[in-house]
Amino acid sequence: MKDYTAEELFKLLNQQDECDWIEAKGGHESSHSVMETVCAFANEPSLGGGYILLGVAEDKASLIPQYKTVHITDPDSFQKDFVSQCSSMFNIPVRPKVTVERVHGDTIIKVRVDELSLNQKPFYFKADGLPQGAYRRIGPTDQRCNEDDLRVFYADYQGYDQTPVTGTSLEDIDENALKRYRTLREKVNAAAEELSYSDAELLEALGCVNKQNKSELNLSGLVLFGSSKALRAHMPMLRVDYIRVPGNVWVQDPDDRFTTIDMRGPLLTLVFRLIEAINNDLPRGFLLSDGEMQAKSVGLPSKALREAIVNAVMHRSYREHRPIQVIRYDNRIEIINPGYSLKAEDKLGEPGSETRNPFIAAVFHETNLAETKGSGIRAMRKLMASSHLAPPTFDSDRNNNQFVTRLLLHHFLDQQDVDWLAQFAGLQLNDSQKQALIFVREVGAIDNHKYRQMADCDTLKASIELRSLKNHDLLEPKGKGKGTYYIAGKKLSTPAQDLSAPPQELSTLAQHLSTPPQDLSNLAQDLSTPPTISKELENRINELNQREHDHKKVGEIIKEICAERAVKASHIANILGKGEKYIKRQYLKEMIKSGELKYLHPELINHPEQAYIKKGEVKR
Repeated sequence: MKDYTAEELFKLLNQQDECDWIEAKGGHESSHSVMETVCAFANEPSLGGGYILLGVAEDKASLIPQYKTVHITDPDSFQKDFVSQCSSMFNIPVRPKVTVERVHGDTIIKVRVDELSLNQKPFYFKADGLPQGAYRRIGPTDQRCNEDDLRVFYADYQGYDQTPVTGTSLEDIDENALKRYRTLREKVNAAAEELSYSDAELLEALGCVNKQNKSELNLSGLVLFGSSKALRAHMPMLRVDYIRVPGNVWVQDPDDRFTTIDMRGPLLTLVFRLIEAINNDLPRGFLLSDGEMQAKSVGLPSKALREAIVNAVMHRSYREHRPIQVIRYDNRIEIINPGYSLKAEDKLGEPGSETRNPFIAAVFHETNLAETKGSGIRAMRKLMASSHLAPPTFDSDRNNNQFVTRLLLHHFLDQQDVDWLAQFAGLQLNDSQKQALIFVREVGAIDNHKYRQMADCDTLKASIELRSLKNHDLLEPKGKGKGTYYIAGKKLSTPAQDLSAPPQELSTLAQHLSTPPQDLSNLAQDLSTPPTISKELENRINELNQREHDHKKVGEIIKEICAERAVKASHIANILGKGEKYIKRQYLKEMIKSGELKYLHPELINHPEQAYIKKGEVKR
């Protein structure tokens, strides 16, 4: 790694913000967060290490990320504590290079941490052990490791998809799934050698049986080719829930919340059933370009939908006992699969892929159902753009261990919607800014990260263009610093005034395919007051022990609190007489994972007005 001065690193921070190899810390002491960054820099493969600047803090008053120096009064004391902790806190001692330098007249501390050699990893906190005590550097953040992360440290790591499934046999195979594989594989390569194998030989060649007991299936064999009966018996939560939600927000009508279709079966047939079900639900619009006499049929590209579905089943975490959810709103499709992206979020769309389930992925690649170079997300973006749709957005959430793909169907608009967009013609907005307005109108909010995904630009450009929309009163910022997001401004919420300008690059569709624009200021629920609870529920709460160990009992009470409306975590904690952080950590996080609760703002997990609501009753 190149040797930088503290002043050079400070300039880089203000040019590009924190990144995978630079971290700014405003505190003067060697806090635990500093040690977590040391651990992450030392662990992250191929990073080469990184730099920590102590005495540099983000300027919260600046919309565009800017950093300022904070004078450290006693650098000698910090160095002593820091060196001591590096020698004693971890499984092996490390000795980062620490220097005291001056920037803008202030004393700051520069720490250089080198990446450890492969035989020294994983590097972790002794008190926590593995995997929780190890950290990785994912983008500009330090992330606690889990079982999926440990694979990068061991050359002989065996993927979880090779885990034997006790009690299964070759009789649990669905013959139709094997036939589907042979048909698809023959289309790709009719001369493929494995096509001449018997079924048992084929399963072995595909890595779908237990290597020690070839009559027993492993996880790959069961999920790819297992019968619905065997899947239900051995992995009851391994299914896909296709949920149709009326309107554009989760749980809009408490009396008619949603309908759902539960789908099970081997992946080689399940993906086709799921894609067909979604396609049958999607209306198709028509686009009439200038100078053309006949309108072209446009809709969500089948290849983009297939890529999104295949990515979900191929890359999901099979350690998690919860289903994939495909939620069909009026204006978008959201695909929520268990398992965060192993690829850093800011690298999504770039060449190269990291595979959680290598044997399952290999089958999808060999049958041409999935691309092989890590370019699937970029291909989805191109397909959506060619159909005059907003680019897809993606959220990788390590804390809740899930990945969300969002496909916005904003070109299913009527003339009134077209006119709504045309009112901004005089503001000289670029295409990305127009897409951002559509996104905010349809989803409710946008942040810098999602804008970068849609516009395919860097952080600085996204900040400038979002700030321009804010200056036009089209967006209103909420939150501070890195937590800043934007909701509709007063001019975006008001009806169109001047509709004399012609519509831009959009045309009237064949039929009314979406609800008319709404006043976005009315979408938010009143979350300022706690919910009213019944006397019976109050008595049940009072009967809880001071240190109640029955999580199921407390969870049922939380679901009742959140049954009628969305409730903030602080109100839930007050009702239960507990701390908010405790309630989030012990209950809300796990109940979101299990699907018992849903976020009010799933598009922005860290929304300052985030609230929780019970998953509604399923209507068949």
